[in-house]
Amino acid sequence: CLDFVMNHTSEEHEWAKRARAGEKEYQDRYFFFDTYDVPALYEKTCPQVFPTTAPGNFTWLDDLHKHVMTTFYPYQWDLNYRNPVVFNEMVYNMLYLANQGVDIVRLDAVPYIWKEMGTSCRNLPQVHTIVRMMRMIGEIVCPVVLLGEVVMEPEKVVPYFGTIEKPECHMLYNVTMMATTWNTVATRDTRLLRMQLDIMNNLPKEYTFLNYLRCHDDIGWGLDFQTLAGWGMQEVPHKRYLNDFFTGKIAESVSRGELYNEDPITGDARFCATTASMCGIESAGFEQNEEKKKRAVRFDLMLHAYMMVQSGIPMLYSGDEIGQVNDPEKRVDSRYIHRGKFDWKLADGRKRKGTVQKELFDGIGKLRSIRSKEKVFDASANVWTLDTWENGILGVVRELEGEQMTALFNFAEEDRTAWIEEEGEYMDLYTGKKVSLQAIKMEGHSFVLAKKC
Repeated sequence: CLDFVMNHTSEEHEWAKRARAGEKEYQDRYFFFDTYDVPALYEKTCPQVFPTTAPGNFTWLDDLHKHVMTTFYPYQWDLNYRNPVVFNEMVYNMLYLANQGVDIVRLDAVPYIWKEMGTSCRNLPQVHTIVRMMRMIGEIVCPVVLLGEVVMEPEKVVPYFGTIEKPECHMLYNVTMMATTWNTVATRDTRLLRMQLDIMNNLPKEYTFLNYLRCHDDIGWGLDFQTLAGWGMQEVPHKRYLNDFFTGKIAESVSRGELYNEDPITGDARFCATTASMCGIESAGFEQNEEKKKRAVRFDLMLHAYMMVQSGIPMLYSGDEIGQVNDPEKRVDSRYIHRGKFDWKLADGRKRKGTVQKELFDGIGKLRSIRSKEKVFDASANVWTLDTWENGILGVVRELEGEQMTALFNFAEEDRTAWIEEEGEYMDLYTGKKVSLQAIKMEGHSFVLAKKC
């Protein structure tokens, strides 16, 4: 799988260099303007991606005496897909990579690729037309899987699958579920998570999500705030609570994240951290608190188990399998605190009994083994959520061809009871022990993968 940057090139790319040298053919591949009149019209409706670190959507080039459109950073020049040469060249590049053996093409920042004055320049209909064309060309010439990076609100993500009759992306990042997962961690309230799992499980089974606990970037709060407001959680104060929780400013929080792109006016921000740091492994290690460390490892494994129970493909972020924590030397740009180099010295700990690294490495490996062997994890399985009558505990059922598994996840720190009355004998696939699913009491941050015997 390779990243395929759809929206822009670097200013150091050959196209940009030739444009800078005055070649009109290459200038036409970007958005150049002699004055600020047209850019000013775009700015009226086009939001800023990084208002504090890279404000505005245009950059002045002193050597050319022109403005160039730069949605993300000044050194990333937006491509002009109104020019058919751009589309043709980009498709040629995609097919070239496919010929080299690339299986999956990750369409970076795909919602941004079509620019239209008077709009937000996001998710416009032409974007879907372009992705649909890429899908058709790939299937005719050289089949390749298209993975869409659509970091948007929930209702804007699913349309990038297209329809069964007119498909677009083969796979999408499950960004909504990632944000909602961490909201559930902070609130100990699974209601929104359950609601969104129900929506996802009712989508056509041909739609494949890439599931993950965290990504290479920051985590933004793309939540269903309309639903949360009905439960008394208003958007602005709730975002502030979440950011305070994951940066460890709230007393009961074990997380040690860092904010990214904080807006001092609105108070809005995203946050960054490794899974281990968000689960308390970092803070427990700093405090040399063995009991706290034990609970943090259990929490980390519970979240990975929950991710692997979802429909789709689970993705493990490098370093999470050994509990790698934030890199304090990268705090200048907080997105890099969880992009640290893989720590091979730390990885050696996975071979020593009693270490955090061994517990996580073996535990995640065991979960992977269960997922690969058990029929109920097949993509064709029927999946639904189970009412546990306890907001802190999520229940998920997977069933296929007479086999059934009930998974329970306690998102609260303290012991809670799942008030369910499921008849029959069950075995926990993770521990190998027999369990009863009648008013089952669960330790804080624990999980059960109960298969019916």
